[in-house]
Amino acid sequence: MTASISLASVEVERFPVAGAFTISRGAKTHVDVVVCQVTDGVHVGRGEGTAIYYHGETAEGCAEAIVRIATDSDAFDRERLRALMPPGAARNALDCALWDLEAKRSGQPVWQLAGLVAPQSVRTAYTISLGEPAVMAQAAAQAHARGFMLLKCKLTGEGDRDRIAAVRRGAEDASLIVDANESWAGLDVAAEARALANLGVSLIEQPLPARADGALAGIVAPLPFCADESCQSLADLDRLNGGYQAINIKLDKAGGLTEALAMARAARARGLKIMVGCMLGTSLGIAPAFLLAQFADWVDLDGALLLARDRDGGLPVADGLLAPGTLWGLAQ
Repeated sequence: MTASISLASVEVERFPVAGAFTISRGAKTHVDVVVCQVTDGVHVGRGEGTAIYYHGETAEGCAEAIVRIATDSDAFDRERLRALMPPGAARNALDCALWDLEAKRSGQPVWQLAGLVAPQSVRTAYTISLGEPAVMAQAAAQAHARGFMLLKCKLTGEGDRDRIAAVRRGAEDASLIVDANESWAGLDVAAEARALANLGVSLIEQPLPARADGALAGIVAPLPFCADESCQSLADLDRLNGGYQAINIKLDKAGGLTEALAMARAARARGLKIMVGCMLGTSLGIAPAFLLAQFADWVDLDGALLLARDRDGGLPVADGLLAPGTLWGLAQ
């Protein structure tokens, strides 16, 4: 079966961000994504990946990696692909393209092929970019007015309590989660967690750098810590040391839906909660993660919502609820 599949195309596409997307590592005004298509000569499957820039990935490099691996026929088998390519955006794009192709060949949606439940609308977080407190408060108020009741605030390790207090004023009844992006090194993490909990924050994502997060194991906090940079693929689960109560699964970091499903099963077996997140990207990249969102504790799939424009047929959103579409193999 796999021998009849080949790589049809690989392209790098650029999409502008609506304004700027700012975190502790810097700001982005656009995102480059790699899109690959695979074919059996009749059907075509598509997948998209966003390069993990702080791993040294680029969209062009991901495209080159896909072209190289496509010379190996085993690359068109999802399980074998996990052994042939490292986790990352290139493998994600190819893995998701193979899922999409199988759905079209079989006439069955991907959720059915994967033994999952039929996807329903889910409430997604909406990201409040890092900024001055007043700016973040205004952004929170605007998102709240659009119906987003779960806000994810980017933090930087300095002045974060003021930022969250301002966001809380801007969206009094919204649920809040925060992402420190490894920026709390040198801070009293327990004290910061208590202060944010008092402001209604319910989750802290990656407070310490991955290389230093062993310190979390000894911290007693009133809210859970979620591993992002510290848990990017299945192999990382075994390296978590008890300091985290949740993991953020992102397909670009995991290297595809196949790996992400394995991560989710393993996390549940360990008693960990699950956030399903994403990088900046279009609905083509968000759609596979939407399947994981059906059983996640937190959903953060706003990557396409932060763009100035999405692909035609992008996943619909209304009142903060993201709905399944037909852009990828969600429905056949």
